[in-house]
Amino acid sequence: MELEIFEALTAVNVPADKAKAVAESINSAIDRRYSLHKDQLFTKQDGAELEARLLRAMADMQRWTLTALFSGLGALAILIKLWP
Repeated sequence: MELEIFEALTAVNVPADKAKAVAESINSAIDRRYSLHKDQLFTKQDGAELEARLLRAMADMQRWTLTALFSGLGALAILIKLWP
């Protein structure tokens, strides 16, 4: 991007040293802005970690749901057998 800005400025007769300074200034402003927001960006790695955590949570939920279901059915079978 720096080269494109430099070439655009020199094409409209801006001196090379000033065009380079402008291009570097724009790049440093973009870098500063990015560094301010990089902690708030959602990256592919963040998505993969979130997906792994969600899959783990779903597996745990399914395990506990099945445990509760079979425990309830077992308790019901015992109650039916013991009922006079």
